[in-house]
Amino acid sequence: MDDEEARTRLLDAAEALFYAEGIQAVGMDRVRTESGVPLKRLYRLFPAKEALVAAYLDRRDRRWTASLRAAVDEAPDPVAAIFDWLAAWFSEPDFRGCAFLNAHGELGAGPEGVLDVVRRHKAELRTLLGGLTDSPTAADHLLILVEGATAVATLTPGPEPAHRAAELAALLPTRHP
Repeated sequence: MDDEEARTRLLDAAEALFYAEGIQAVGMDRVRTESGVPLKRLYRLFPAKEALVAAYLDRRDRRWTASLRAAVDEAPDPVAAIFDWLAAWFSEPDFRGCAFLNAHGELGAGPEGVLDVVRRHKAELRTLLGGLTDSPTAADHLLILVEGATAVATLTPGPEPAHRAAELAALLPTRHP
């Protein structure tokens, strides 16, 4: 196994475990066991748990944002597409809420490398939503609706929180590029 395969296996295991069980509940030995990567290689690739958590979140951010952006870019009504995409995500059997807010909630003010990824993800989401409206206030409202629907769906999974948020989003002054 080369370093690229080991890195992929480690990130796959970390994502599955951290998202399902929480960052603090899962130790590096558990990630090593689930990934099948020797401990020495794990620590060579990720010298500390913080580095592994930041890499997991960074990779998740790229996939999550790209998927949402594709849904928006292909839609005749991009605002409605956001909430349709969220409804599908909220209905996935392994949905556990926002990995970024979960990480922030677990880790609070530390480690800085992880918080940087969380902040960047939320800034990217805000930028994407801002592209759908000429009003900064409406973009902020969309962000609150997305985040609120995600929080509600964490407690009551399924599409309904996205549908309710979509009803409110339809009242906002947006433009359709």
